[in-house]
Amino acid sequence: MINLVFATHNPKKLEEIQRMLPENIHLQSLDDIGCLEEIPETAETLQGNAILKANHVSHNYGLPCFADDTGLLVAALDGAPGVYSARYAGPGKNSTDNIHRLLKELEGKEDRSAHFRTVIALNLDEEQHLFSGEVHGVITGELAGEGGFGYDPVFRPDGYQKTFAELPADVKNSISHRGKAFRKLVEFLDSRSTTRIKN
Repeated sequence: MINLVFATHNPKKLEEIQRMLPENIHLQSLDDIGCLEEIPETAETLQGNAILKANHVSHNYGLPCFADDTGLLVAALDGAPGVYSARYAGPGKNSTDNIHRLLKELEGKEDRSAHFRTVIALNLDEEQHLFSGEVHGVITGELAGEGGFGYDPVFRPDGYQKTFAELPADVKNSISHRGKAFRKLVEFLDSRSTTRIKN
């Protein structure tokens, strides 16, 4: 059994990623290892934030871990909210607040194209590895669906008539930015299957 810390406090995110991984890879959250604080995300890029979070766990807990950062980049907003996607509506706000601000910012704009990008930083055996994935689509005019999290209710991927929040989890995971990045991570871990990862 391979144990890895996933640097997140989000149980939905942990559950979604655990479903993507082989049975021999078991994830622990930040809460599971007693890391209850919010790790500052002060970098100016998604890659930088992923590295900050992974390094925080490695340096303070001495555990093999990975962290991701995801941004929604909207063409008509010059790439916003981007690295600020999780806190777009400001401190203390939630995903619903972020979505409402996004929809307000897009009022009257014809171009609603956008893409998600995920970057993963894996710290393993004193080495760091990076993986990324993207998915393109459009921002809908209203929320639809109960699944997923974050901006999923207003993001409709290219080639589909439903938002991420409406699509079955297995379909979403097969095409999503996060799914693509994590499949690269899994392929890498499989290639290192002889490496022993200790708790």
